[in-house]
Amino acid sequence: MNSALKICQAMHDAQLPPMVSETPREVARAEWLYNAVESLLRGVDVKIQRRWHQARVVTVADLALAVDEHVNNRLADCKVHTPALGWLLLSADGRADKNAIAELLGPSDHPFGKLGEIAQALLEPFVDDALIAQAEDDSL
Repeated sequence: MNSALKICQAMHDAQLPPMVSETPREVARAEWLYNAVESLLRGVDVKIQRRWHQARVVTVADLALAVDEHVNNRLADCKVHTPALGWLLLSADGRADKNAIAELLGPSDHPFGKLGEIAQALLEPFVDDALIAQAEDDSL
């Protein structure tokens, strides 16, 4: 019986995951979001302007506030186990302590790290409008 289970387990483990099919819309969404996150992290506000609609803007100040809230929550929840904030403030002369920053922000699998993850959360509600705005601009 044990060998039969091993064979079944080996067959199950050898299976490939299902194919991922991305539609052109999903690709466009991911591309816009990646570029917008990169802009925001470089210090550039992201503006979405559709025809006959009020402009929507995600500012670097919005990102700074979201990062502040994130770090404050990590500190309040005792998820920071080193004097990271103290080290960061002591190194505020322009040579930021990357270890302190990483400790304060926490782990992330995002291509731009935790800051990119936070920026993406701010920008995601605007992706559809941004794609519509791009299509409107392209039709001119």
